[in-house]
Order: sequence, then structure tokens, then C-alpha cells
Amino acid sequence: MPLDEFSLIQRYFTRATPGTVLGVGDDCALIAPTPCMQLAISTDTLVEGRHFFPDIDPESLGWKSLAVNLSDLAAMGAKARWFTLCLTLPQANETWLSGFARGLFALADAHGVDLVGGDTTRGPLTISIQVMGEVAPGKALRRDAGKAGDDLWLSGPTGAAALAVQQRYGKLTLAAADSQYCAQRLDRPEPRLALGQALAGLAHAAIDISDGLLADIGHLAARSKLQARLMHATLPTPPLSADLLAQPAFLAAQLGGGDDYELAFSAPVTARAQIAVLADTLGLPLMRIGTLAAGEGVVLLDANGQPQPLPQTGFNHFS
Repeated sequence: MPLDEFSLIQRYFTRATPGTVLGVGDDCALIAPTPCMQLAISTDTLVEGRHFFPDIDPESLGWKSLAVNLSDLAAMGAKARWFTLCLTLPQANETWLSGFARGLFALADAHGVDLVGGDTTRGPLTISIQVMGEVAPGKALRRDAGKAGDDLWLSGPTGAAALAVQQRYGKLTLAAADSQYCAQRLDRPEPRLALGQALAGLAHAAIDISDGLLADIGHLAARSKLQARLMHATLPTPPLSADLLAQPAFLAAQLGGGDDYELAFSAPVTARAQIAVLADTLGLPLMRIGTLAAGEGVVLLDANGQPQPLPQTGFNHFS
């Protein structure tokens, strides 16, 4: 018997919600925010053919759909609590739904996040998720809070996910080991929630790298009314073959590619020792990649401190 909307929700998306007063199954969910905490709320939509390839493994798609939203909470220093899911499906394929739900809830369980509601309908495959988290008043890592003289930091290497996209479009051929690493970075990003929460009250400003390193750091700099000065030689590099790292395609991906979901953040010079401890504690290669200074835009400096030409600066949904 074909699945209808209600049996689909019951079978694949209804489960225990220990952090929620009332979850899936009613007209509204009921949540109880922690007293004296602010709510951080974000939403993102993924459209087949625009944000993911039609042949992506559904389990990976379930994981990534939630990961890209949790990354926004990480960038604000918030603790993830709840999310809603709106799922538009061309058909109710039980094998696909099972895999998608498995990936979605694997990441939700890893971070203690409850699915509390949403909607399903028929149409081109589209996934919209809204996430809700909590952050103490005055502790959110806002993009507009950077200060002149701040160090700029990055939580991990960029570029590998964009290389995977180029390979899937047939524009690049990767060796087997490189291909596996890049595909993992594209399909199973890790939202840096623990880092974001640890930076709340320590860093000044933050942003997640979703549309490209230069583009997103440019957003942070613009909102803070400052210039970002990046030292090219200090940018972290992914564990890829030396031949690939030497190609122009890697530089373009490292600076302009998206889908990395690492955190870039600014912090005072006095926080360097604490950030070094954080790197060890969380097992992340936190790298100091530049500074914020008076001015505007993004400047990329070579090893001699001279400005370099900037490549394409990032993903645009309407280009």
C-alpha cells in the first residue's frame, strides 16, 4: 500500500524528543527554552540540482541537510536544541526515505537535537530545515562585532568540497585517495558546534564558510566595517596529494569554493593561548590566518606581505 503523508511522517520522522515538551504529531510543537537564554534561529533550503547532485546517497543527504543548518548555530556560538523539516518529494520512495532519515538522525543524535515538526508534500526534491538553539545574552558571535587588531582564525582547511564538485561535473579528475577525502568533505560536513560554544565570550565575531573563504570572510569584514588581511602562506591545506595542491584548481577552490562549513572567527591577540588550548582540546587545526584592520574588503598577502590578485570570491545562488 503506498505511503500517504501521515504514515510517511509516522514511520520515518516521529521519534522520542527528550528535550521537547511536545514534538511531532500536533498542530504545533511545544518547546521550553532555558530561562534567561536567547534563541538563535536559522533556516536553509537545499534544492536538487542546485545544492546537491541527483545521485547523492540519501543517507549522506540527510546528514548534510541538517549539518549545513547546525553550522549556522555553530557560527553564532549557540547550543543546538530543536529543528523542523519541510520535505518536498517527487514520490514516497521507502528505500530513499529510510536512508535519508538514517543520516538525518545520526547527526541529530550526535548533537542532542530534537526534530519537533515540519511538513511533507509532493514536487521537485527540496529540503528545508529550520534550526533553533540557545546562547547566553551578550555571548553570540555576531558578524558585526569584529575589532581592528583582531586575529583572524580558521578551524580547518578549505577547498576539498569544491574539488569534489568539480570532479562530479567532469571538470577535474582526482586520484582515488584525493577523491575519497574530497567526497567526504562535500557529503558529510561536520558542523563545528563545540568550537562555536567554546568561542562564545572568547572570540568577537564568527562566520561559517559555506559560500567560499574570501566571500564569507568578506561578509564578516563588511559587517564589522573593517578590512580582512589574509596571509596566504598560513591558510591550512587539506591532506591531498602534492600534485593536486600545486594545481591552479586547488587555489581557486581553497579561496573561492564553498561547502566547507569550517568556522572563521576574529579574536583579540590576548586570546591566542586560550585558542591554542582549544585546538588541542577539540582536536581541530585552528590556524591564525590574518588580521582585521581599518579599511574595507579582503586583501590576500603573499609571503612578502604584498597583495595578490583575488580569484572568484564565492558561490552566489542567483548567478
